[in-house]
Amino acid sequence: MTGALVAWLAGGRLHLQHGPIDIVMRLEGAADAVAAGERAAAARFATVLAELVAELPALRRPDPGPLAGAVARRMAAAVAPHRPVFVTPMAAVAGAVAEAVLAAAVAVAGDGLARGWANNGGDIALHLAPGAALGVAIAARPGMPDRLTIAHADPVRGIATSGRGGRSFSLGIADAVTVLAASAPAADAAATLIANAVDLPGHPGIRRRPAAELQEDSDLGPIPVTVAVAPLAPAERARALARGRAAAAAMARRGLIAAAALFLQGEVATLGPAALMPPSPERLDA
Repeated sequence: MTGALVAWLAGGRLHLQHGPIDIVMRLEGAADAVAAGERAAAARFATVLAELVAELPALRRPDPGPLAGAVARRMAAAVAPHRPVFVTPMAAVAGAVAEAVLAAAVAVAGDGLARGWANNGGDIALHLAPGAALGVAIAARPGMPDRLTIAHADPVRGIATSGRGGRSFSLGIADAVTVLAASAPAADAAATLIANAVDLPGHPGIRRRPAAELQEDSDLGPIPVTVAVAPLAPAERARALARGRAAAAAMARRGLIAAAALFLQGEVATLGPAALMPPSPERLDA
């Protein structure tokens, strides 16, 4: 495997790629702070993959035991509040990597950094200095607002999306679930579990296969994951979304997430304060 690749993209964005990890990030602020932050981010990124590979067998277990790597510990901390539900630290890997790389930049750039973000395949870590805000886009059905504004005062520094259309397997049938949380790994873990909860157990139109048959080293092992979903009736979509929304509401009550949007075959349900999540007919305020 080749080493970490670093490149600059249009718009002042930094592209970091190594094996399966692909991050686009941007820092804004004083020029010297941004430059120092970019160098620190690139240096930290170069170490991440080897750090994860060294503990990969443990990270694929629901009870990994003590972990040495900083990113691995972020992953384990993010999934721990959700047990005894089956979940391994791998549910938070993308968010934890994004957060670690951005944190390295912030630590060096200091007060000279006004705002920044690191997007690891749709799982995003945010940095916002006092008074700063950032506009972000989420998946949305036609006609639904898809732009959110996250301000420094909001309890959100992480955004993650999971579901059948993502890079990982899902136990549920959601097309996508986007979660806003206090950190990127927390959002990543929660999005995974909420997407799993959007489901219609036993429905004949849903096909599943053991994860290990699709990917030999999957952390889900023999657990069946969704591979196809037939068109569902409106009442069926509503029931599946209600299951996922109930899971999201339980997480919100515990302070694990700030807001969520759940998507299934053209329908959407949202949860969270109006300042964070666009309104929808299926809205449920946390």
